[in-house]
Amino acid sequence: MANQEKPKPSARHDTAGSALPLSGRHALVTGGGRGIGVAIASTLLSLGADVTIVGRDKGVLLNATGRLAARAAGRIAAESCDVTSLDSIAAALTAATQRLGDVHILVNNAGAVRSAPFEKTDLAAWNDALAVNLTGAYLCTQIVMPGMRAAGWGRIINVASTAGLKGYRYVAAYCAAKHGLVGLTRALAVELARAGITVNAVCPGYTDTEMVRDAAGKIAAKTGRSVEQARAELASANPQGRLITPEEVAHAVGWLCLPPSAGITGQALPIDGGETVA
Repeated sequence: MANQEKPKPSARHDTAGSALPLSGRHALVTGGGRGIGVAIASTLLSLGADVTIVGRDKGVLLNATGRLAARAAGRIAAESCDVTSLDSIAAALTAATQRLGDVHILVNNAGAVRSAPFEKTDLAAWNDALAVNLTGAYLCTQIVMPGMRAAGWGRIINVASTAGLKGYRYVAAYCAAKHGLVGLTRALAVELARAGITVNAVCPGYTDTEMVRDAAGKIAAKTGRSVEQARAELASANPQGRLITPEEVAHAVGWLCLPPSAGITGQALPIDGGETVA
């Protein structure tokens, strides 16, 4: 699933002034087959990184790699993986490193949300939310960290949400998990500050992805409103009156990965049109 091999510079090289500043870096993006994940993969490829996208659906991954390879500056590969399973993550990471080398950039993007009033959120739903949105990031980070330490360079970007900065009705488990992801980001940033590894979170507001389209459909079905009206209601949370685009989130992730962003760590960056302004 990788495109043509190219020479790789050392993991310690300095490309701050290069047109391809992430050349020679291997980035792994979870949930990388669609939505925000595929937009992030595209951005990192355009900056010169070699990228492995992982996700549960092999067909979705293959479709994404085909589209990305056509305009990639770096190499693109894919591995099927369930981020809630340590064995699955370990197998995917082993295959990815054999193909493209140690991971220098980890984007923990895999996520899922299920809405229900808190009193109707059973333990299974609670555990599922934590497993996908928080524990998966913990597992992936633990596995890639030794390679980053050895290289003396790393970027860990956790795709959280405005739900990691504030509360929303009917998604208590998701909010708890995303708040936990922001907490993990801040703790690791301090722990790794002298290791050459930065750890940051991006916190998108409602974004024009399949997840939001599904949410709009459910709102419409329950309320009798049209899907367009439901989308407008979600967009109204943004003071700019619109949904965020996946490309806007991807741009922020790419910026945080650049060599000149080495002094930025432990931050939770809202991408929400001003929704979380205090």
